[in-house]
Amino acid sequence: MDVADLPGVPDWLPDHLRADGIEELYPPQAEAVDVGVTEGQNLVAAIPTASGKTLVAELAMLSAVARGGKALYIVPLRALASEKQAEFEQFEQYGLDVGVSTGNYESDGGWLGDTDIIVATSEKVDSLVRNDAPWLEDLTCVVSDEVHLVDDGNRGPTLEVTLAKLRRLNPDLQTVALSATIGNAGELAAWLDAELVDSDWRPIELRKGVHYGQALHLEDGEQRRLAVQNNEKPTAAVVRDTLGDDGSTLVFVNSRRNAEAAAGRLGSTVRPHLTGEERAQLADVADEIRDVSDTETSDDLADAVADGAAFHHAGLARGHRELVEEAFRDRLVKVVCATPTLAAGVNTPSRRVVVRDWRRYDGTAGGMQPLSVLEVHQMMGRAGRPGLDPYGEAVLVANSHDELDELFERYVWADPEPVRSKLAAEPAMRTHILATVASGFARSRSGLLEFLEETLYASQTDETGRLERVVDNMLTYLERNGFLEIDGGELDATSLGHTVSSLYLDPMSAAEIIDGLRDWQRSATAAGADATEQTGGGFTTASELAEQQAESADGDADPDDISALGLYHLVSRTPDMYQLYLRSGDREEYEMELYEREDELLGPTPSEFEDERFEDWLSALKTARLLEDWAEEVDEETITERYGVGPGDIRGKVETAEWLLGAAESLASEVDSGAARAVSEARIRVEHGVREELVDLAGVRGVGRKRARRLYEAGITDRAELRDAAKPVVLAALRGRRKTAENVLENAGHRDPSMEGVEPDPDVDVADDDPRDGAEDDAGDDQASLGDF
Repeated sequence: MDVADLPGVPDWLPDHLRADGIEELYPPQAEAVDVGVTEGQNLVAAIPTASGKTLVAELAMLSAVARGGKALYIVPLRALASEKQAEFEQFEQYGLDVGVSTGNYESDGGWLGDTDIIVATSEKVDSLVRNDAPWLEDLTCVVSDEVHLVDDGNRGPTLEVTLAKLRRLNPDLQTVALSATIGNAGELAAWLDAELVDSDWRPIELRKGVHYGQALHLEDGEQRRLAVQNNEKPTAAVVRDTLGDDGSTLVFVNSRRNAEAAAGRLGSTVRPHLTGEERAQLADVADEIRDVSDTETSDDLADAVADGAAFHHAGLARGHRELVEEAFRDRLVKVVCATPTLAAGVNTPSRRVVVRDWRRYDGTAGGMQPLSVLEVHQMMGRAGRPGLDPYGEAVLVANSHDELDELFERYVWADPEPVRSKLAAEPAMRTHILATVASGFARSRSGLLEFLEETLYASQTDETGRLERVVDNMLTYLERNGFLEIDGGELDATSLGHTVSSLYLDPMSAAEIIDGLRDWQRSATAAGADATEQTGGGFTTASELAEQQAESADGDADPDDISALGLYHLVSRTPDMYQLYLRSGDREEYEMELYEREDELLGPTPSEFEDERFEDWLSALKTARLLEDWAEEVDEETITERYGVGPGDIRGKVETAEWLLGAAESLASEVDSGAARAVSEARIRVEHGVREELVDLAGVRGVGRKRARRLYEAGITDRAELRDAAKPVVLAALRGRRKTAENVLENAGHRDPSMEGVEPDPDVDVADDDPRDGAEDDAGDDQASLGDF
């Protein structure tokens, strides 16, 4: 189909596409247009990676906007949101507004009301529905990218319920669902009342096969010699062969440790193939990587990148991942060793994909389990870069002839498994039932069941009565914990229930937090009463008596009695926090820590004989200790070594703790526990990674943990002093960085922040705590050592 023949699109689009070198649509794109995607028709497009799914989405959204509507593009990952926003911003030259929303679950995103195309994660869209974002009713088109992730136990239920709510909110909403690999696309199309485009067409050929011995065995029966030389591993042989044809390789392995080790080894394979110019450019990228964080992980990644190899996993900081992805797309980095997370939509195609590890550890099964066909096909789909490669090859690695046969049967010739809803799992159901009632989508048990009948789960289950049983169990739980009121068949969210829903909390997390805060209040109040009784026979001053009476009247204990560790432990034991695992030898260490600091924890410690609960309690304590170290200004490298985590893991824990403590602050006010002030301080400390004395300073935009410490050591102890500080002192404390000093003073409200003509005060001596800090200070307006945190 010629782009000039596209119906329903803006007048400027055909010329725009031609300027991008697109004269005709790919066959799956043309088929999508034929079934009405530019005219408001619902569509499920199950087509391979690199076959033009994004253009299908753009045709749907741009035609919807041309009709006076508004479009929403839902992605599974934050990284994808930024990537898609950058892609769609090309349309702003034609007068369209593009917005992105991924954070702050309490916001209604009101500012997005004036935008034409919005990019957001499914979790963010769910929170916008809960917070009654007014512009949602204006949506005319929603695109769900990577829709096969409804099968994911963690994120799938949110995507499923969100799509159901948007379709109920807007009965005429056009729904476009995109996926590269799906075994039951017809079922999804039926659920969404959509036309189906199910195609295996690709712009370049994808060859699948298995490497075994000295040969590459392809699915069409061809065998090609690919020799393993000397003592090299088969993966190194494939990478070397690919480099000989000026190609790049993605290697998928089953763990972070394996990704890092493989990248380190493959660097020696890649380096001889680099030109002098490439080595110089890679050295610059390596320097940027080292500036992201001062950790061993950062140094190991930089060393690998300098040799033209890299690793990629969730333990890396965002800045690490972005630099690796960019260098790989620019063909500087020749091989990336990754965990399967990289297969989830991030734009990183390569000439060859090697699936080295097709088993991974599964804790629920207690051992190594095969990957799903869907996952392996997602990885394989990254092979072949249109416009750069003549073809793509996806290669599994076999260690025996029997395994060679097994891999062909299991993956190469197999179809992906059908996608199955995970909504009936209790954690998902309790969360979404409360949100559905609180946001007004259902006001009775029958109305709730009627809404749930519109989900994929209801369309797939044939187990009579199961949905009702799960719903009734969750309604009982929500009522007992004070989140819902049930009168006959009528349902009403309590004030607490509305708060929990808008905070985007799992109700079980909210119950855990509330129980912990109330336990502290009871314990502290009882301790105060005991102290009063103990003074009964002695003399009590009038002021002491008044204070005791006030505490008794208020029912409030002293929030200064709550330790930050106690609050970090409280949020770390909620279902919304992924706890750190107890490694070999950890149990004894954290049992000792528990006995020494048990009085700081909020709530009764489980018995040692309750194995699972006690182990969870210790895991939460380990997680809380990491957060405490961060808030005590322990350097990032020490934390990564102490807890066996990467810089990205620290970031993830800190962000989650900041969100949960913000929620705890709201809940403390809701239940009148008197702890809100202490929770707020703990939240600010973990947000900025500072001790108590720096809380006020670190809150000034552009300051952060390291600059706050330097300003404090220079005698500036809070925001008020910074506002009136002598500029030479500030400039000296900030290492002579004039632009940084001006920004900091302006944000603090200084009457004259200009540093023109100002020289650093020579009497200010700030210890050089980071030799790379100058580069870090120039990098942006905040220098918390998490790089992009």
